[in-house]
Amino acid sequence: MGTVLALSGCDDDGKTADKDTGAAGSKAPSGDASSAAPSSPSADEPLHSGWQTQSMPKHHFRYDVPGKTAEWKVLDKGTALSYTGKDGKPIVVMTGTANYREGGCASSPNPDAIGAAGKGQLATVGTTGGGKDGTLQENARNWAGNWGFAAYGGEDHKPKIKVSKAEPYRHGGIEGYTATAEVTVTHRPSSCVPPKAVVHSIAQKLPDGTMHGWVIYADQGVPHALKDADIKKIMDTVRPTSG
Repeated sequence: MGTVLALSGCDDDGKTADKDTGAAGSKAPSGDASSAAPSSPSADEPLHSGWQTQSMPKHHFRYDVPGKTAEWKVLDKGTALSYTGKDGKPIVVMTGTANYREGGCASSPNPDAIGAAGKGQLATVGTTGGGKDGTLQENARNWAGNWGFAAYGGEDHKPKIKVSKAEPYRHGGIEGYTATAEVTVTHRPSSCVPPKAVVHSIAQKLPDGTMHGWVIYADQGVPHALKDADIKKIMDTVRPTSG
């Protein structure tokens, strides 16, 4: 079933491109986020040999992605990925990011990209949040839905989105909720723009009451697209920062 996105969410970080923002309401199907936790979930080193670690202490998330030879790029922690609304203000922002196969496509379903967003990557991972509004379940669904909306069309070329019910997530030292958005792209200015995409979110609440999200969004239906097993293997590395 389709969804209407009310672009609101858990955001205490302001509205500039170098800050993190929250997300919007939505609905759709969720992936299986649970499995045996990797060993040493708080370790600073990657949990898989040859992988790269990214961390964002501000949002208390650490995770791993495959190595450079697999065409993954870990961005500087302060580098923001953002998409704007019609008023020119960011509607979603993430930091502590990593991109897969950046530069593979010269066009984007949403031209309103800022910073390292919209560079033709086939998948992006990052962290967001910091506000106290709503519940963890709402924020998990909001982050999944908003990133699907923003990265794959935005207000001018609205994609069709289904967002799952938020499900409890307890893995690798993180306790919270996860949700999944399934995206059908309606604006394909180039054949390399994917026909579909998937977004997974993890939402956690810190002792101060603020809520923080981890998000991966990935093109589907194009060459070299991440498989469900690839995405799950990355999600299985998500753990808290040690500090």
